Order: sequence, then C-alpha cells, then structure tokens
Amino acid sequence: MNNKEFTSELSRRLGYTTKDTSDIISALLTEITNQLSDGNAISAQGFGTFEVRKKAERISVNPVSKIRMLVPPKLVLSFKPSPGLKDKFK
Repeated sequence: MNNKEFTSELSRRLGYTTKDTSDIISALLTEITNQLSDGNAISAQGFGTFEVRKKAERISVNPVSKIRMLVPPKLVLSFKPSPGLKDKFK
C-alpha cells in the first residue's frame, strides 16, 4: 500500500475528504518527527514504541583490506512492536 492508497482508504473510513485526511496525516507525522527529534519516545497502544537510541562508537574492520576503522557514535531510530502486534505475525 502506498501513501495515496493509504490516504484514500483512511479518508473513506473516516468520512473526511482526501485533502483533509492528507493534512491530518502530515500534521501527525510532523509532530512525531518533532517529538523524536527532542529525544522523546512515541508510544501507540496496540502498535508499539518508537524511540531514538544512541549507538556507541565502535571499531570496524574492512574484510578485504583488514584495515581497522573507528565508527563514530550515532543516533538511530528503533521500533519495538507491542505484544498484540507481535502475536498477529506469528
């Protein structure tokens, strides 16, 4: 399902116009992005939790040249599905 199909289906189910639904989705994604940028976790009941985690710096070895490189620390987005969502895919 692509974004257009998702927006159409959601607008049909909610009874809003496609434009209004698109604006709602855009506002939701903007707020989620802002919260994650501020370091806050986002929890959706029955779906899961998104959070930003810091990965520590580490040493990586190029398998061909055997050169060791230092990989700097970075922030990564992680998702932990809720138990209910996990059960649906077993």
